[in-house]
Amino acid sequence: MANFHRLFRVLLMVFTLSAYSLSFTNFCSPVNNYEIVMPCSVIRTMSVGIGINYGQIANNLPSPSRVAILLQSLNISRVKLYDADPNVLFAFSRSDVNFIIGLGNEYLQNMSDPEEALAWVQQNIQTHISQTQITCITVGNEVFNSNDSQLRSNLLPAMQSVYNALVNLRLDKQVSVTTAHSLNILANSFPPSAGTFKPDLAEFIQPILNFHSMVKSPFLINAYPFFAYKDSPAQVPLEYVLFQPNQGMTDPITNLHYDNMLYAQIDAVYAAIKAMGHTDIQVQVSETGWPSQGDMNEVGATPENAGLYNGNLLRRIQSGQGTPAKPSVPIDIYVFALFNEDLKPGPASERNYGLYYPDGTPVYNIGLQGYLPELLYSSSKRNVFSVLSLLLIFVAYQLIMRQ
Repeated sequence: MANFHRLFRVLLMVFTLSAYSLSFTNFCSPVNNYEIVMPCSVIRTMSVGIGINYGQIANNLPSPSRVAILLQSLNISRVKLYDADPNVLFAFSRSDVNFIIGLGNEYLQNMSDPEEALAWVQQNIQTHISQTQITCITVGNEVFNSNDSQLRSNLLPAMQSVYNALVNLRLDKQVSVTTAHSLNILANSFPPSAGTFKPDLAEFIQPILNFHSMVKSPFLINAYPFFAYKDSPAQVPLEYVLFQPNQGMTDPITNLHYDNMLYAQIDAVYAAIKAMGHTDIQVQVSETGWPSQGDMNEVGATPENAGLYNGNLLRRIQSGQGTPAKPSVPIDIYVFALFNEDLKPGPASERNYGLYYPDGTPVYNIGLQGYLPELLYSSSKRNVFSVLSLLLIFVAYQLIMRQ
């Protein structure tokens, strides 16, 4: 009878520990069809007030649930997507991460229809927003890089329809609407105070600025000093684009001094917006980064330069620094990108902007230590429960036999 009671207590302990372990696995690593090995210790990281672009044009990326753990370990709480991938949004449910989600250029014509826009918002925003924090929608990306006049004409109506859908669903106070532009929309960027938009884009940009002013949403730019250096390495000092000590330049109109190109680019956009009559619109950098590798003609695309650019940028953002023209407005930036993406078309640099390789290894060291959990094996939760239970039963059996 004594052995029976001992056996009963041990089996009860086995069941309790198995259930607890399964619960812990679910909490730490909710991955479809996979279980994650995750240590309880937390790796210390730099706490940075930045966002990250999470692109997925690749065939070797970790699952969104593993990425969620990586970003948590990095203390990154702002993520920008290029779509509204439900797998990603579900993986980050009940987290502290704020999302910008994207609506691709291919959807702009349909989104000009209010009913289509309402259906899209219901499916991609309303479905997730109670569990996942969505703060912004980018309607289109670098639309004015295209010569498609219909695409350009569809941009503002699509933005308006998406915004009106948010209003109808009472989500407009939680989610803003904007679009992202490349710096090619500028006709002039030097000196920064003389920044202007291209004249042929004025008919599109002026009403878009009016929209931003009305709904209080930011004007997004994708700014890459790398491009300027790559195109003119003999004229553009490398130190100036990498935030390294340098003589910089002084704007002859405002007498403001610039020690790096990115801040000059941001202020040139502010000047262009002001030239169109608006001083109430905030400029945010939706993409910036530096490639760690490129083709032979892509001068400066090295791990060393990428590490200097992003590392120095992170330190500046940490300090809450503003630009010379907007010193009291902290710069808002999303670094491009989280991972190298092996399926992106174009030059080699396009596939090498990531801070991390898909296996979670840093491409270069900028002081950020993250943890990407490994996959244990392919299995269902039931099998995990069974294997763990059998292991604990074996241990219990050995304890009984010794008594």
